[in-house]
Amino acid sequence: MGVTKNFFIGLSKNQALNSAAKKWGLKLGAGKVVAGTDIKSMMQSVKELNANGISATIDSLGEFVHTEEEATKAKEAILKTLEAIQIYGVNAHMSVKLTQIGLDIDTAFCLKNIQEIVAAAASYDIFINLDMEDYDHLQQTLDILKTLLQEYENVGTVIQAYLFRSEKDVENLQNVRLRLVKGAYKESAEVSYQEKKEIDENYLKLIKIHLQAPGYTSIATHDHHIIEQVKAFVKEKNISLDRFEFQMLYGFRSEMQKDLAKEGFSFTTYVPFGKDWYAYYMRRLAERPQNINLALKSMISK
Repeated sequence: MGVTKNFFIGLSKNQALNSAAKKWGLKLGAGKVVAGTDIKSMMQSVKELNANGISATIDSLGEFVHTEEEATKAKEAILKTLEAIQIYGVNAHMSVKLTQIGLDIDTAFCLKNIQEIVAAAASYDIFINLDMEDYDHLQQTLDILKTLLQEYENVGTVIQAYLFRSEKDVENLQNVRLRLVKGAYKESAEVSYQEKKEIDENYLKLIKIHLQAPGYTSIATHDHHIIEQVKAFVKEKNISLDRFEFQMLYGFRSEMQKDLAKEGFSFTTYVPFGKDWYAYYMRRLAERPQNINLALKSMISK
């Protein structure tokens, strides 16, 4: 399993394949987990989710950003998507990767871009979630979040349970809307738990801490064991259902998503779209190798 995960993580970082994938369209099974390559097709998917009582957090995909021109183009695509959320009147917010808008180029430049995005979102009453990336970008992301929170309330971030420091980070962000995840990157044993059991235990611990804090909690998992334990905990502690939501990725466990919404739980689906789908899809295969079968079937049927 570890070898397979490392293989797909490696593929996700291959810029040549990423560039080629932009010309392929949604192939290799990616159409199952990426909601179209343009705003129109993505919005249709969001409308279908909304019809089932499910909200969306939209990700305008984009990676391997090395120039200010590329970062500015990505920022403009995000602003266009925010405008579309307003125009289409859908129940949705956005998730943004800071590297996509220049974090690796210049921190001040990136901050200016995300300030523009958060300000535009605030004018539409739309929330912006700063997606968390690998450990090397963690502190930079939290520093930018801190700066944004001095002026805006419509912004939060993601905390990854496999990192040793995450409990302290959650405690420092008690008043902030957080998406809690197990973690999708490969990190060293110096900074992260390596065993599934340890990660699961820490994940549940972080969820319980933040559910009892003032900030809103987004519990992003496909693990039904975790979900059942959360249900029992909120019932035991009498935590209001409007204090948290469950989240899952677009195209995964769709029936469970609908069922949780029908049970009365707030639910949000992470909806990625765009031509730059390749790296995102490879990471999903790395996380869930059983989806390799899905990719193989797709290739064979072409």
